Amino acid sequence: YQDFIQSKIHLEKKLSVIADTANGTCGLVAPALFESIGCNILTINKEPDGTFPAHLPVPKAETLGELMKEVVRHKVDFGVGYDGDRAVFIDEKGNLIPGDLTLLIFAKDILKKHQGGKIVYELTCSMAIEEYVKKLGGIPIVERVGHTFIMDKMIKEKALLGGEKSSHFYFADVYGMDDGVFASMKLAEILSKSDEKLSEIVASLPHYPSIYEENFECPDKQKFEVINRVRIQFKELGLKILDIDGVKLIERDGWVILRASNTEPVIRISAEARTEEKLNELYRFAVKELNKALEGD
Repeated sequence: YQDFIQSKIHLEKKLSVIADTANGTCGLVAPALFESIGCNILTINKEPDGTFPAHLPVPKAETLGELMKEVVRHKVDFGVGYDGDRAVFIDEKGNLIPGDLTLLIFAKDILKKHQGGKIVYELTCSMAIEEYVKKLGGIPIVERVGHTFIMDKMIKEKALLGGEKSSHFYFADVYGMDDGVFASMKLAEILSKSDEKLSEIVASLPHYPSIYEENFECPDKQKFEVINRVRIQFKELGLKILDIDGVKLIERDGWVILRASNTEPVIRISAEARTEEKLNELYRFAVKELNKALEGD
């Protein structure tokens, strides 16, 4: 595996990195790999321990506070938090980078070399994905949320890259798999070829106000029927929707999606818009329509 990664990654300058391997198996792999490609690597929560004494192996803002502080304290180029298949990145200022913005960084790098390449992304990702990928000369392809759906679409479309908001990144270079360790090596390669810091690269990407996710309790036996009612309500109003996974209302200046969780008794609402005013308008409308559908019980 190390030989394979080394054959794919080539740094142009030495970088410093901190990895939080969350007492998981990445602690056995990532530090040595970073060293092998020419990085200075510090690792926290390195020793594998199934009781996960530091925090659960779920890389997100709530679990990566220590990593954010260590990145700033040691003045490294970036930090990465793993759970194995996912990699969440921290810029040199200690800021967590949303998964869909990280996907744009990878897309920009790939499309420089492969004009017309296909990029698969889940429908809860930022609308900046579609806009920016097209601007870079690529073909954006939206898919429903879920590991299996993204991988299948990657294979079917012969896509070069796929990604989820949750920081799963799928590379054709590694057979369309979501490999968090490879993703972190790839980001190191991109940074080694740039004169910009990671925070500067992120700042150059399109950003829009968004609501990442709000959960509303709904029993498992009812949640999918409730979503179907919302779908009918939207259609009766003549709204433009995408319903490959839940119901996504799409307007010129933003979108809002309602989805039934596949694993929890909740319905999730996410939204994004070009302005805060439009974002709040879409969110309030979605909540109103959800409550209307819930009253149908």
